[in-house]
Amino acid sequence: MTLGTWDRIRSKFFYSSTATGITVVVGFLLAIIAIYLTDWAVLNAVYRADAQACYESSGACWGFVAEKWRLIIFGRYPFDQQWRPAVGTLAIVLMLVVTACPRFWNRKGVRGLIAGWCVASAVFFGLMYGGFFGMSFNGTDTWGGLPLTVILTLLGMTVSAPIGILLALGRRSKMPCIRAFSVGYIELVRGVPLITVLFVASFVFPLLMPSGMRIDPFWRVAGGIILFQAAYMAETVRGGLQTIPKGQFLAADSLGMNTFQTYYYVILPQALVAVIPAFVNSLLSTFMDTSLVTVVSMYDLTGALSLALGDANWRDFFREGYIFIAAIYFVASFVMSRYSQWLEKRLTGNKKNSTISI
Repeated sequence: MTLGTWDRIRSKFFYSSTATGITVVVGFLLAIIAIYLTDWAVLNAVYRADAQACYESSGACWGFVAEKWRLIIFGRYPFDQQWRPAVGTLAIVLMLVVTACPRFWNRKGVRGLIAGWCVASAVFFGLMYGGFFGMSFNGTDTWGGLPLTVILTLLGMTVSAPIGILLALGRRSKMPCIRAFSVGYIELVRGVPLITVLFVASFVFPLLMPSGMRIDPFWRVAGGIILFQAAYMAETVRGGLQTIPKGQFLAADSLGMNTFQTYYYVILPQALVAVIPAFVNSLLSTFMDTSLVTVVSMYDLTGALSLALGDANWRDFFREGYIFIAAIYFVASFVMSRYSQWLEKRLTGNKKNSTISI
């Protein structure tokens, strides 16, 4: 350890007698917890899919994950056809990675991204539904696990974003009808919990539809998530719009820009950069909230774990299952969080290029 490193540690943890005492006590407790977790999760753990060995061991039973991971990841999708949701989800994730690369954020690249997303969406839904090229048809009632979580999150964020932007602009509109509608929608939806929206979409909405008309439960739930998230997205965007100084509007007017050009070229680029942290928070919230679809008999990543725990031989090892699920959520959330921090720094550095000086 270099002298500079020790100086930084001392300045953070041992800068006074009180801080030294707290550091020693907390360090001691953390060491005890680390020793216990290492003993339980690694040294005495059972890694093979042997329920009897798990009951005889005092450590973790990772054999439960080894035995049930496919059920947890893919839910009730037919076992011998689970390559289909795997390939479809991989196509979506690859497009997310490509879309996150700034090199494609130009006019030519955007056209390529649109085409790529069309192909990826067709691959996902084509493989999930099937019914062609010799593949059996699988309705949305068999969808579950990670693919369901990913697609609900993707639909909830991508479709709600433009709706939220329009609602935010409508709330600032000078036209009373548009402003009243936007305010009423936002306040009504934000005053209702998501679980209520899901219940309405699943059980109440079908009762209001004309006789003989039916919408698939998956799309009703996806629509509920989209409409719910749009209200929160609207408030997020409105917060970003309020950070824009009035001089930007005056500068756009002096250049002869109309309202659409002002918002499209000047205001929205700055406002959306300002709300990147809030946007990512909404993304993570949507990613987590998909677990609520379990209450309407749809088994996402968390709900699929309950299916795995239905096996009486493995029911007592729920802790290992929840740790496995938590690890997936943590990795995905950590990656999105770190990317948002990098993106915020990158776009903030270029913010001056998108402003108009007066």
